[in-house]
Amino acid sequence: MTQPPSQQPPQGGFGAPQGPPPGSPQPPQGPPQTPPPPTQPGYGYPQAPGQPPAQAPGYGYPQQPGQAPGPYGQQQPGPYAQQPGPYGQQPGPYGQQPGPYGQQPGYGHPQQQFPGAPTPGGPGGGSSKRKPAIVIGAAAAALLVIGGGIYVATSGGDDEKPVAKESGDAKPSTSPSVNKGNGEGDGEGRGADDLNAGRKAGEAKVLWLQKNDVDLPRNGSDVYGPWVAGDTIVKGMYRSVSGYSVADGKQKWTLKLPADLCAAPAQPTADGKIVIGVKNGTTDKADCADLQMIDLGTGKAGWKKSIKKNGTWDFLSDISLAISGDTVTVGRTGNSNAYRVSDGKELFGKQSGTCQPFAFAGGSKLIAASNCRTGDTDNPQHQLQELDPNTGKPRWTYQPKRGWEIDRVYSVDPLVVSLKKDKEWSILSLKHNGSFRSGIVSDKGDKFAPDCGSAFAIFGKSLDGCTGVAADANTFYMATAPDSSGTARTNKVVAFDLNTGKSKWKAAAPAGRTVKPLRMEGGNVLLYVESGYEKGGGIATLAPTGGTPRMLLQHPASTAEIENDFYNSKILYAGGRSFIASGRVSARNDKEELETKTMMAFGN
Repeated sequence: MTQPPSQQPPQGGFGAPQGPPPGSPQPPQGPPQTPPPPTQPGYGYPQAPGQPPAQAPGYGYPQQPGQAPGPYGQQQPGPYAQQPGPYGQQPGPYGQQPGPYGQQPGYGHPQQQFPGAPTPGGPGGGSSKRKPAIVIGAAAAALLVIGGGIYVATSGGDDEKPVAKESGDAKPSTSPSVNKGNGEGDGEGRGADDLNAGRKAGEAKVLWLQKNDVDLPRNGSDVYGPWVAGDTIVKGMYRSVSGYSVADGKQKWTLKLPADLCAAPAQPTADGKIVIGVKNGTTDKADCADLQMIDLGTGKAGWKKSIKKNGTWDFLSDISLAISGDTVTVGRTGNSNAYRVSDGKELFGKQSGTCQPFAFAGGSKLIAASNCRTGDTDNPQHQLQELDPNTGKPRWTYQPKRGWEIDRVYSVDPLVVSLKKDKEWSILSLKHNGSFRSGIVSDKGDKFAPDCGSAFAIFGKSLDGCTGVAADANTFYMATAPDSSGTARTNKVVAFDLNTGKSKWKAAAPAGRTVKPLRMEGGNVLLYVESGYEKGGGIATLAPTGGTPRMLLQHPASTAEIENDFYNSKILYAGGRSFIASGRVSARNDKEELETKTMMAFGN
């Protein structure tokens, strides 16, 4: 649908001059654009293409037909590549609608205008490695997979109630397996190949290194997790979930699954329970439609339940799982459900009306991203809501301007959200009552490339779980895309004031290194310092006032090659230890598959 002339984006590349210099306020462009109410049922949520990684996958990786490189790829422009930003002379994305319970956040609020939208990174994305990192902290928000690429009606009469099943088909076992020291076999592994032999003073120890011990299908398998529960670190892959000792890496338990693991939240409950998605069969026609609760501390399988099917066209997209309190939510195109983690009781299901959640962000708050059917898939209307996790009732509702789609959730508290519209990009923050707080305004020349994972999802992409971002009550921290114009790659962290949207300070990474914010830790920004050629990675902190990162855990330079070799690596820091896990395991043959290093731990 063609936009009215007043809403046409200006010509020129992303970051092209838009009137006043970047960072200066723009005068209002007239009254806010209030989206018309939906008039008729339409089709399912129109999704943007998934985000492939900056580099091509290795041999044996499944190829996605028709999937174009994402916003930070090298082959063709994605949604953020070289296009006018949302803070130019056209109205921005910050339309606000009345909330449902008395308070009307932002109603009548004059439209904010911001020149200088954050400019995405250039070719290659945010990581120079062929194996980019996805960072998971203890307080990370839930990883969500939004269904997409399918335009179907969501009404139908084939509703089905959830069916409780015995959990006996998920079988726990204990078959210890660990490579300690040199990673070449079980046991201590000392000698010339000992990974700690080359450790220098001040460097952390390699606590343990694991190789793959799971027979995988030809195209390999994604890895879910890792999660830490007490003294156990847990990850899932293919048809099993396994727990290992954080101290020595020895396998404590393995839970065998009857079919493929197909979905998982980024974080468990406070008492170490998690709910995963398992396919309801082993054929190509199976859906990701079964839920299995697991105690991460013991590996014991709890309740199992089939997700309630809402209509004929349900399960045509990937599901996404998020946990908030004792509630696990299941999001997908046009439908959603929520269950109690402790006992599997359904708490709420598909909402009434034309606006349906397609994904959720969990953690300290439960945030729902919804699509409102309007009959015009080219001009969608999205909305954000904070929901009561026990009842599903909205506590507030915020609608961005028509055409702007909820793309990512960088933080749930404070709420920081990424929006997109065609090839434009915007980041905004909301107050606790759901009203508009600020729009992030970057300085000219700064480029950003958050890595949000789910690069190979065919029917969906993640809503959150992004690396390179963190937030505290009043500041949003984001890493810039690496700059390799000098002798070595490096980048910096930019801090933005959430009350004004303007940058407060910039802190450079250590010389010749790149850094990524993980989360907040004791009032400071927790960072992963990426490994490089003959340079071990590590964990550092950055003061909320900026300055120079302070290293907490320096990984050995002697193991930098191994650290740098983890594919699509996920980084976790807990209890003074850092863990690196491959995000996907695949190889050219069975022998190489069993030699693939899958997880590594460092500590003092």
